Amino acid sequence: MSAGERVQKVLAAAGLGSRREIEQWIRDGRVMVNGERAELGMKMPENPRVRVDGKTIALKTLRAAPRQVLLYHKPDGELTTRRDPDGRPTVFDTLPKPDKGGRWVSIGRLDFNTGGLLILTTDGELAHALMHPSREVEREYAVRVRGEPSPEVIKRLLAGVDIGDGLAKFERIAPAGGEGTNRWYHVVLKEGRNREVRRLWESQEIQVSRLTRVRYGPIQMPPGLRRGKFRYATPEEIDALLEAADLHKNPKA
Repeated sequence: MSAGERVQKVLAAAGLGSRREIEQWIRDGRVMVNGERAELGMKMPENPRVRVDGKTIALKTLRAAPRQVLLYHKPDGELTTRRDPDGRPTVFDTLPKPDKGGRWVSIGRLDFNTGGLLILTTDGELAHALMHPSREVEREYAVRVRGEPSPEVIKRLLAGVDIGDGLAKFERIAPAGGEGTNRWYHVVLKEGRNREVRRLWESQEIQVSRLTRVRYGPIQMPPGLRRGKFRYATPEEIDALLEAADLHKNPKA
């Protein structure tokens, strides 16, 4: 645990969540340090007493756990959240426990009806960096739509359209086969707004009937990894993620 660093950074590095999540916890008053409500920008004192949602966080938990990275083939019908009030399944239900008190943090999310590659890590700082818009990390999806978009529609989706919370666009759109009323495309974008792929197509009155993430940054969906299964990332894959996050010069034991 590093005294003098911002509270959200320390808690994220300990794997309690992404820095973005923990910043929201602080705004919501869920984090207490030495009996006082934490504030954004607050520095972690020496020998702190930390509570989240009234639960004491053991000091050993605040010491950075070994970095672990998991590649999971998320099926449709699972939430990318730790718990659901309605009792629906989540991606965390069947994952193994991380070593030495770590906690899985998902690098980006996939909505309930979207499957594909989901990367999870115990390193909250890595997750934060890979999700931050400034990194412009590419996400690639295989998408099946109903009908064949016109060249004008493709041009608009590449130039940028308003999807309700600002302009969004695809970096690339490549035909990937299909017949009849169903057409497949591979699309690439550099941000991860909620349901962004679907909303982009829907802005052109085109319905998405299937959506699967096939790549996040430098990591492709591992061949042969079946839905609902996972494997640990190789050292080479972890190095590639660190490079994409610009953290390769800050190794973690």
